[in-house]
Amino acid sequence: MPAPGRKLVVVGGCGGMGRSLVGLARALGLQVAVLDIARSIEAFPPPEGVLALPCDVRNEAEVQAAFATLTQQWGAIDSLVNLAGYTGERVAVADMKTHEWDDILNTDLRGMFLVARAAAPLLQSAAAQGGSPAAVLVSSTFGVRVPHVGYAPYAASKAGVINLVRALSTEWAPAVRVNGIAPGVVDTAFLKGGTGRDVKATGLDMNRFLTGVPLGRLGQPDDIAQGILFLLSPAASYMTGQTIHINGGSFMA
Repeated sequence: MPAPGRKLVVVGGCGGMGRSLVGLARALGLQVAVLDIARSIEAFPPPEGVLALPCDVRNEAEVQAAFATLTQQWGAIDSLVNLAGYTGERVAVADMKTHEWDDILNTDLRGMFLVARAAAPLLQSAAAQGGSPAAVLVSSTFGVRVPHVGYAPYAASKAGVINLVRALSTEWAPAVRVNGIAPGVVDTAFLKGGTGRDVKATGLDMNRFLTGVPLGRLGQPDDIAQGILFLLSPAASYMTGQTIHINGGSFMA
């Protein structure tokens, strides 16, 4: 696990997986900052002692402002996790409106870029001070496998995240490690649109879906949070550029 006292930034920290990660990180003694949209922070306030900064990753100015605040208060960060993302109603490409495509790509891929660019100086500052900073970007099984109709923009963005992990791991080496996590279907509000967003119908037949999961259950937020903490820890010190699939065996890389 990461050492106590390390500074961790969790983007999307008010969602189901984010809240699990924040809770586990605090229990380990990490200093934690959460960036999320204001609606999510209001609905799921982070625990006492966690710095909460409103930030919509689609908005470049908000991303820059949040990391400017972190620079003022912390000066450097040891760990970055970006969980921010969502998917809309299931719509085939032929029927999809351009703004629907753009909104998902702007959140799930462009938002990853904006956060990575803003976080880079703080991670590099930690390295300059003798630390071993690391980042984890959250992709999805849909980044490598698209078994259901209606997820084209989400799948395209998550495939992009996998290659962004590879690119950043090259650009930031050797000072900063960068890895990814690709969850399968996890039992959170994301299945119905995401925390802080309007509820949508998934159209997924969960009983049928589970027949293709060798472990026979949906993922739980802690399953993902524990994988993230491993990648941030010294135990993963020789890992960079990798995307680890946590999906109960529904996809085997």
